[in-house]
Amino acid sequence: MALSPGWRTLALFPVNHCGVFRKAVRSSGLSLLPWGHCPWRGNGSFLDPEMKAFLEENTEVTSSGSLTPEIRLRLLTPRCKFWWERADLWPHSDPYWAIYWPGGQALSRYLLDNPDVVRGKSVLDLGSGCGATAIAAKMSGASRILANDIDPIAGMAITLNCELNQLKPFPILTKNILDLEQDKWDLVVLGDMFYDEDLADSLHQWLKDCFWTHKTQVLIGDPGRPQFRGHSIQHQLHKVVEYSLPEPTRQENNGLTTSAVWDFQP
Repeated sequence: MALSPGWRTLALFPVNHCGVFRKAVRSSGLSLLPWGHCPWRGNGSFLDPEMKAFLEENTEVTSSGSLTPEIRLRLLTPRCKFWWERADLWPHSDPYWAIYWPGGQALSRYLLDNPDVVRGKSVLDLGSGCGATAIAAKMSGASRILANDIDPIAGMAITLNCELNQLKPFPILTKNILDLEQDKWDLVVLGDMFYDEDLADSLHQWLKDCFWTHKTQVLIGDPGRPQFRGHSIQHQLHKVVEYSLPEPTRQENNGLTTSAVWDFQP
């Protein structure tokens, strides 16, 4: 797949300058609310009309090329203008939510195939991005869902993606949840989050606190990036399932071929 230099960095996953940006935003704890919305957005939250129009104009609705053809998503694809533009021309924060990353794909596929994992349970989707894993949890019968992503535009995209799948939008939190008092969840899911050492260390401690305080089950999706394989959390993981990635996902992720779901057992 031919990409402009700016979008190539994003599509291969943020480990260089994009990763530094993501780390800076996350560690700041800022909600980044450019149009003044509250960082907690409940069911059926109001969508800013201008942003809604921008997202609809500059993303494509697709269900192909991923592990979950049952889920329709608004994503950045080669048929979108900004796929080919210089990254600095995108007028908002870097759109990590507009890519369906392989760790999230594996988590979503697993929840769809194993609905008993979430049926009747409360689920936190941490670093929700496009919201696919939260959507999969809802489709599989989760009783309570919170999607968390610090980018408020991701929150709007998640709402649109819920509507695409005939689901009532669930609550979305656009604050750094690692800085907040922990709530009790039956299950925490997170995909593709171990790309930066400091963030990975913070996540590791937060997940341990969840497990020991509330006996929360934690499932992690990752295609085996070096930052994840080299982190100390590896000693506390049990591989649940591994999937072969579809060819389009391989092309968008620098040739990664598989993605796995891991059960965290500290």
